[in-house]
Amino acid sequence: MSLAALMMTAAEGLEPCLAELRQQLGLEVELASSRRAALRALSRREYAVLLLDQAMVEADPEDADLLWKQAGLAIPVQVNLALSSPARIAREVRAALVRREQEMALSLRAAAAAMDTEIKNAVTALLLQSQLALSVEGLAPEAREKVATVVQLAAGLRGKLETAQA
Repeated sequence: MSLAALMMTAAEGLEPCLAELRQQLGLEVELASSRRAALRALSRREYAVLLLDQAMVEADPEDADLLWKQAGLAIPVQVNLALSSPARIAREVRAALVRREQEMALSLRAAAAAMDTEIKNAVTALLLQSQLALSVEGLAPEAREKVATVVQLAAGLRGKLETAQA
């Protein structure tokens, strides 16, 4: 699946820019000539980049703010299509894609670390509670056996989690 970009602009003669984005970055670029068209496109699919023509942003900053809020995971990039060369636009988009990739990697690492902590806390609590259950006076032998199995399983899982972290 190739990366997609949404470009909101009313400008014409964009073929060189679109070709540059396709050739240099492998981006499939969809055009939206209005805020309404851009919002419809954003609701239909996920984009890696949201390119906003600076002329349209300056004409209606509130529309731009709304689009930025609705962009989802797309990195917003404001470009001056009237003054910027296709190569410069491609460089700006490439930089935005690199930032997006870095942010996604950081988010994944943070989520994995949070999940790791949650799992370790749950295993520790399970191990502690099952060890406490084993110390209860008058625990039926069958129940003691089952709780001892839970202690062994929890201890084994804790060991695997510690080994995986090292």
